[in-house]
Amino acid sequence: MGFENISNDPENKVMGSEDEKAGHAPPPFEGTMVGEMTDAERNVYDHGIQKFNRLGWKRLTVVLIVEAIALGSLSIPSTFATLGMVAGVICCVGLGLIAIYTSYIVGMVKLAFPEVANYADAGRLMGRRLHCGRFGYELVNVMLGLQLIFLTASHCLTGTIAFLDITKSGICSIIFAVVSAIILLLLAIPPSFTEVAILGYVDFASIVIAIGITIIGTGVQATDAPGGLAAVPWSAWPKDNLTFTEAFIAVTNIIFAYSFAMCQFSFMDEMHTPRDFVKSIWALGITEIVIYTVTGALIYAFVGSDVKSPALTSAGTTLSRIAYGVALPVIFISGSINTVVFGRLIHGRIFANSPIRFINTKMGWITWLAVITAATIVAFIIAEVIPFFNDLLSISSSLFISGFTFYFPAMMWFMLLREGSWKEPKNLALAGLNILIFVIGMVVLVGGTYASIDDIMIKYDKGEVGGVFSCAAPE
Repeated sequence: MGFENISNDPENKVMGSEDEKAGHAPPPFEGTMVGEMTDAERNVYDHGIQKFNRLGWKRLTVVLIVEAIALGSLSIPSTFATLGMVAGVICCVGLGLIAIYTSYIVGMVKLAFPEVANYADAGRLMGRRLHCGRFGYELVNVMLGLQLIFLTASHCLTGTIAFLDITKSGICSIIFAVVSAIILLLLAIPPSFTEVAILGYVDFASIVIAIGITIIGTGVQATDAPGGLAAVPWSAWPKDNLTFTEAFIAVTNIIFAYSFAMCQFSFMDEMHTPRDFVKSIWALGITEIVIYTVTGALIYAFVGSDVKSPALTSAGTTLSRIAYGVALPVIFISGSINTVVFGRLIHGRIFANSPIRFINTKMGWITWLAVITAATIVAFIIAEVIPFFNDLLSISSSLFISGFTFYFPAMMWFMLLREGSWKEPKNLALAGLNILIFVIGMVVLVGGTYASIDDIMIKYDKGEVGGVFSCAAPE
């Protein structure tokens, strides 16, 4: 392809052995040849390579599903109530197809530059094209770290809502928030994505069954209500007096549901055959589009404009308790994988030149537990400071996912993947497409951030929830 391979640049070198050329883990000590290791170091290294090089495309699909299909699906019906049936379906399908394409770009960058172990490394690549490689690396590192923490926080908040709904008790919501944080921490202890994938089957079954219960329950309730399905107040068009803030909150909630490109570099770094990633993103993308569109359309058609978020709350007292009980695995398994990705990002950077990063020694485990514990505590604090489900998803989407799913992949195509003459029809078409995606990302970044902050301020002014770290139930 028509670009330089920067892995030979000592300033930016991430890997240098044959293992790294295959897109796997870096050598254990910077500047130290594998052959110069002691027997003990070699054993740690070999074990680490085997531990983090077992992911096939099927398991990658499962891991992506665990990371992607979770909280996003629970906010979709309320976005349909805001945007209307027509715009809701168009946004779900359209944004889903864009997410598949940008995820394809991310995968192609990983194949072209095997040394890229995470999104921050890709930020370094793009930064070097602008002669600011370190800045690009640090910027994306901060964005990725904050987004992962926000994701864990949103799962902590959802866990709190679920426990409150299931128990119907007067226990202070902070107690349930602490319980949720502890569960998220315990599930994040296994550091390998291959190990997490084993829980993925439970995770996927959990969300599908929970959504199924909600759809069936709301459908039966609507049918039995006076006037039947015909009396449900849903509309094909946006709600009356729709404000800018409401519209953007709805769109960014859909964007949140398609955030799987963010962790793709990290997941692909454990694949034994990285080129198989295309099968995974198509399998995941189509699955997401179908689940989100069907869930949003049906629950909105059955409940109408009063549909709640998370959607499971709309199933009625008894069924919502059952649905939340069934959804507990997806709430905590999907949440914990974000903590794992964050932990791998930070732990791998701190111990980049040490075998400690393989997390197969005593010190490796101690430092790993310290990193994920600190991450979970910060996520817990964020969940208590922003106790609004839709707004937490929205501000996360606007600040971070706008980049990881839209404008960063578009920039990658221009800076890292484009080859041949600009006059070629293929390049002209792809340039136009990527410019459009870049613009979408910028609009979401600016408009969505403003709308999220505005909506949070409005809700606090109206007193719709209690103060920070209060016992009031989250919205």
